[in-house]
Amino acid sequence: MLRWHSVRRKQHQQLQAELSSGGAGMLSAPESRRVSRSMSVKAPTAAEYMPLPLRDKPLQLSNSLSLDPNEPISALTPTKESRVAALRRRSSMVRDKWATKMEFLLAVIGYAVDLGNIWRFPSVCYKHGGGAFLIPYFIMLMLGGLPMFYMELVLGQFHRSGCISIWRKICPLFRGIGYGICFICTFIAIFYNAIIAQAVYFAFSSISLQVPWATCNNTWNTPKCSDDLNVTHSKSGERLTTPSEEYYLYNVLESQKSTGFDDLGGVKPSMAICLALVFTMVYFALWKGPQSSGKMVWVTATAPYFILTILLIRGLTLPGASKGLMFYVTPDFDKLWDPAVWSAAATQIFFSLGPGFGVLLALSSYNDFNNNCYRDAVVTSIINCGTSFFSGAVVFSTLGYMSELTNRPVGEVVGENDASLIFMVYPQALATMAYSNFFSFIFFVMLITLGIDSTFAGIEALITGFCDESRLLTKHRKWFVLVVCVVYYFLSFPAISYGHQYVVPFLDDYGVSLSVLFMVTCEMIAVCWFYGIEQFSKDIRAMLGFYPGIYWRTCWTFSPIFISIIFGMTIYNSNFTPIQLGPYTFPWWSVVLGWMLRLLSVLSVPVFALIYIASGTGSLRERFKWAITPQQRRTSATSLAADPTQIIDSSLLDPVNHLTPV
Repeated sequence: MLRWHSVRRKQHQQLQAELSSGGAGMLSAPESRRVSRSMSVKAPTAAEYMPLPLRDKPLQLSNSLSLDPNEPISALTPTKESRVAALRRRSSMVRDKWATKMEFLLAVIGYAVDLGNIWRFPSVCYKHGGGAFLIPYFIMLMLGGLPMFYMELVLGQFHRSGCISIWRKICPLFRGIGYGICFICTFIAIFYNAIIAQAVYFAFSSISLQVPWATCNNTWNTPKCSDDLNVTHSKSGERLTTPSEEYYLYNVLESQKSTGFDDLGGVKPSMAICLALVFTMVYFALWKGPQSSGKMVWVTATAPYFILTILLIRGLTLPGASKGLMFYVTPDFDKLWDPAVWSAAATQIFFSLGPGFGVLLALSSYNDFNNNCYRDAVVTSIINCGTSFFSGAVVFSTLGYMSELTNRPVGEVVGENDASLIFMVYPQALATMAYSNFFSFIFFVMLITLGIDSTFAGIEALITGFCDESRLLTKHRKWFVLVVCVVYYFLSFPAISYGHQYVVPFLDDYGVSLSVLFMVTCEMIAVCWFYGIEQFSKDIRAMLGFYPGIYWRTCWTFSPIFISIIFGMTIYNSNFTPIQLGPYTFPWWSVVLGWMLRLLSVLSVPVFALIYIASGTGSLRERFKWAITPQQRRTSATSLAADPTQIIDSSLLDPVNHLTPV
């Protein structure tokens, strides 16, 4: 029988009144007294419970039945219908949900489509064979990217948990993955929001009659600056710079005030204000969970597509646009024999879709249990890849125009790093157009919207993970989000210092790249080989009503091998030498500091695994078996809230004709 842990006395009294009139046989008198005594017992969080194994679930509600507590349920007596409605109302009180299906879809799209689609994919594409690069890109999407993306959506939606507590329900031995993900989220938040702050700075600077990077007649310009874009070197052979390049380096970053990684030169006040605006937007997107972020994504996830369309139309009307597009898509099939191309395709699709960062687990955990996450995964992957190619057309149509202005090949117009493309090259092209202030403003607004939904999704992964671990944090979520944003704001100061150009590549290299690949490798091993594809497939059937096909099960079986290959290639290419940034070489101690940051996340997995095994009893073999066995809890009202399809008292729903055996 169902033991009620009442959250509201009024609902409890109403339920007992209904039981006394129409369902007196449901609870015996002793049980009724125990219910009354349980009024003082505080209900555990939904994250502390694991849904029952499939074999223990007697029945599942058909997808045709609405989960709306206000909607009547056909074929139920009024008393039983009221009890089921009460169950559903109680479920909604335990964990927040997305207001609509579209909000979740926009949130996932906003997370997957980020700044990397604008500045990374186009350059990776043309460097590795142009149009021919799409062949390995599509193959890697089908073999690794899409299956892993789908898997994380399923895990979050089925277990209704964030990146920390979910591993108790899959394989407790790997619980350290969740804490490692939190470290990675912190490193990303430190430098990623600093990049968005630069876009904010550019957007405000664009609100003028003429953009300030149009000419060299400014206080920050040097004698090397040249208004003539056709001239790249002086008579003495010295390399000349463009107005936009000097504006970014000497006005936005003020890099002349920093001599290197060991002398960052302090924090720039104006950039600190821009960063504060970014974290203010992040806070109000996160403070109420899906209720607030679901409203924000209607703007941040849709605005970039309108702006990209405007910029593409403008780019196609410029002279030389066809030259840039041909350079972008012309296939070089000889590159397909180069292993580096396939490695680049795998890495690009992986970081583009973004599994392993805990974000997909957090976002999908707020879904309805029977939401069609299979369709969401396919639709989001198609939109993400389409956006990457679409944004490449926008960028290279404009780069073709720059090639026409400078009389240089398109390949020489593109800068050496990602930041140069969106903060130097593209702004310079915009400065030469009519209405340059308007096009510059909407371009940087697009960068802000692309970045803001990705960054608050990343921070949501950490917040959801810790809120699932603590009822106190869940109850005071607004204050917890505020504390996280304030702490991240001050931790981001090195990234908005005058030495920004040294901090960002350092954190990106040591804090993210290798660490997240290690986390995903462990995640795939835990789910595919310990939890098991068979049990995972049954979980999908419990939610969606069908088993995944042979394609999905095969890809999941070999996903650990696929991601391990990428991880191995990354380790092979890594070294213990300091980072080389142009003519500047980082100090030797930066390698030690970098590996310490990297090991903070990597060592979380083995350390927590050893602690968990040490806390067990019995022989080492018994402890290991216990550590890899998913934890289960006796069903209660809160576990029903975590999984609405767990019908505890099946006699309630006997009259329903829409039940299908699982």
